[in-house]
Amino acid sequence: MAVQKEPIVKKCRTLGISLAVMGVSKKESQRFKNANNRKKVSEYGLQLKEKQKLKFIYGVLEKQFYHYYELATKMEGKTGDNLITLLESRLDSVVFRMGLALTRREARQLVAHAHFTVNGKKVNIPSYRVKVGDVIALREKDRTTEKFKSTVEATKDRVTPLWLEAKKDDFSATVVRMPSAEDIEYEAATHLIVELYSK
Repeated sequence: MAVQKEPIVKKCRTLGISLAVMGVSKKESQRFKNANNRKKVSEYGLQLKEKQKLKFIYGVLEKQFYHYYELATKMEGKTGDNLITLLESRLDSVVFRMGLALTRREARQLVAHAHFTVNGKKVNIPSYRVKVGDVIALREKDRTTEKFKSTVEATKDRVTPLWLEAKKDDFSATVVRMPSAEDIEYEAATHLIVELYSK
């Protein structure tokens, strides 16, 4: 499993991502706000930046990301929207969206350490793709721990997406429908990624 060691705040500033997307509540600095707008970026540069942005947000490497792109091309509908659906339906992403992890990186680690179940079965694969009707829940023995109680308290203001029916008091959530491009809380020009890969 790949370990991301890049500084989150610095990388967010470079890629133009809000810190809230990564689950970091640090105050955003206005110091270098226009630093990345100084030089003209080529069309390829824009496409590459968009791809790097999604890879960084979801913590996936190139090989896995390209595999998601190939799956997205075989699905019905727009490839870019399908790519977002595949990335959002990862188990680690669902755990973060449920509010049971402070950051996406923490969600990935918690899933890898088998703290969550899907339909009552223990799953420790962060890239596990959830389906409609799946019930994602915290393991019984972890529900009384102070760590998860404090996490739920810290994320109580986080908006749960419409495709998830979360029960924070029960530490669980049900997938009501598959996520779509409209459900994400950041801007993504996925058509640029499709253009980049289809060259």
